[in-house]
Amino acid sequence: MKWKIPLYKVFTDRDDNKAVNKVLQRGMDWAIGHEIAEFEKKIANYIGTRYCIAFNSGTSAGHAALLATNINSGEVIVPSFTFISTSNWPLMVNAKPKFVDIEEANFGLDPKRVKLEITKNTKAIIPVHYGGLPCKIIEINRIARSKKITLIEDCAEALGAKIKGVSVGTFGQMSVFSFAPNKILATGEGGAICTDSKKIFKKLQLIRSHGRKANNNYFKTSQLPSYISIGYNWRMSSMTAALGLSQFDKLDKIIQLRRKHAMFYISKLKKIKEIKLPDEPKDHLHVYQLFTIQLKNNLIRNELQKFLVSKRIMTKIFFEPIHLSNFYKKLGFGKKSLSNTKKISQTVLSLPIFPGLKSEEIIYICDSIKEFFQN
Repeated sequence: MKWKIPLYKVFTDRDDNKAVNKVLQRGMDWAIGHEIAEFEKKIANYIGTRYCIAFNSGTSAGHAALLATNINSGEVIVPSFTFISTSNWPLMVNAKPKFVDIEEANFGLDPKRVKLEITKNTKAIIPVHYGGLPCKIIEINRIARSKKITLIEDCAEALGAKIKGVSVGTFGQMSVFSFAPNKILATGEGGAICTDSKKIFKKLQLIRSHGRKANNNYFKTSQLPSYISIGYNWRMSSMTAALGLSQFDKLDKIIQLRRKHAMFYISKLKKIKEIKLPDEPKDHLHVYQLFTIQLKNNLIRNELQKFLVSKRIMTKIFFEPIHLSNFYKKLGFGKKSLSNTKKISQTVLSLPIFPGLKSEEIIYICDSIKEFFQN
């Protein structure tokens, strides 16, 4: 299908080309270049944490976050309404994901249910900030602290989101970010972990790069390296970090444009009673990585999606419940009863949203939705 309007397009300009070409043309330091540390410093300062460490993906970052906590058994509380990597992270460290239902306002873990599901085997909680809207992280953080359980925020979709002026990613011991193509800040692939713990930061440096002590640039010294633990090759490349720095310079503009488009959508769709529009609770800053509407039932949602396909408008369902996927059913998770997750996953539909989306494109999408309901 050649889409008239795709789900997303990366917001890019000549500065991005120049930044990457500058690294390419110098002919060295394509790995462990100075851009990586600069990118990490900018992200940490922006979020409001002492440290940031870049990875080659959000998935490797999440895996590293659990490794850094020494979790190798027990249960990790996660939502089923998220991208599958969130629940895969516990499996990667020989722990077990424990799926807990979400609440209907923010589509995040329900704090009340989280509290009820905690047992002596609970090693960590990983709440997700869905689509750029903060979950009920203040309440979840309060529970995690009272139970002395590790809290790792999945902020893959929520760079720049805030509650009462405080950035998501600063509530837990660690927070995981993604820079995949459809994210707020995009580098193609890439991720990061933010933390205030020097101990965790140092451990993550070892995990990221073969367990090698980070006292010099491996590619620019003849000295023998010092390997002191097991580690992986999860480094971000210098070209990726250079692109990240260039994208970072546009971050405020990117968020402003996303919010502007979301408000325009809302103004055009608010009179359609069959649709529930995304909300921005008081004291929350929604960065609209997704613009997700809700329909009254699964049949209407599916028919609307088909109709929009006929109009060459791409939409996507974020997300189908993980515990009902083929892989997790084989692991025995399919019988889990998550009523809100089931209900919400059957009625949500994400419409195109990206900084370069044009007003006439939003009008075309909204007019197409109106046409569907009129017919």
